Amino acid sequence: MIEVRTRFAPSPTGYLHIGGVRTALFNWLFARHHGGRFILRIDDTDRRRNVQEALAPILHGFRWLGLDWDEGPEVEGPAGPYFQSAKLERYNRAVQQLLAAGLAYRDFATPEELQVERDASRARGERFVYSRRWLARDEDAAARLAAEGRAGVVRLNMPRSGECRFTDLVRGPMVVEWAGEQDHVIQRADGTCLYHLASTVDDHDMRISHVIRAEEHLSNTPRQIFIAQGLGY
Repeated sequence: MIEVRTRFAPSPTGYLHIGGVRTALFNWLFARHHGGRFILRIDDTDRRRNVQEALAPILHGFRWLGLDWDEGPEVEGPAGPYFQSAKLERYNRAVQQLLAAGLAYRDFATPEELQVERDASRARGERFVYSRRWLARDEDAAARLAAEGRAGVVRLNMPRSGECRFTDLVRGPMVVEWAGEQDHVIQRADGTCLYHLASTVDDHDMRISHVIRAEEHLSNTPRQIFIAQGLGY
């Protein structure tokens, strides 16, 4: 029988709020009901937005609420580290794997160039889909674009046709058209990784059995399935 392992992964970009507490409570209750483990993970890869003083109140808030965690900060466990900032090399290996498989690409578009494309799509009454005009197809192209002073990121090379099918335990069978997905950035120019990549890798490494999260995260599922399948999970 599968071991139930749930997680709550706050970002220390601000203080704990009631919506986060609600999500954490559902994860904690589900794990306790099934005799499983509740993992507290700190999603702190956003260096610009992290608030160093926010972590202690988050941990204090959980203790005050009686939401004890089985693995995480100040508890540790076999699936650590539990701070994403300590796993940058692990995430970079995953990025390199996706690049090698052609499931991601280096992109050197500037924010202004992307905005021009968005405005053009809006003027035509069409949904914005990035043209991939500044995609670097090989290392020589990447070096040439970087020499122009452009900052390179890594984007998912999302399918432009077909469907993603999955079953949500609340919503039931779900079907999402791949054409509706954007080529999401998974690694910033400074080498740090964003939520979709880091969260997918962590959920695999920490053997998370059930992802219980807010409704607005349902739309994240297809792109995270794409990453997970691309990494062989």
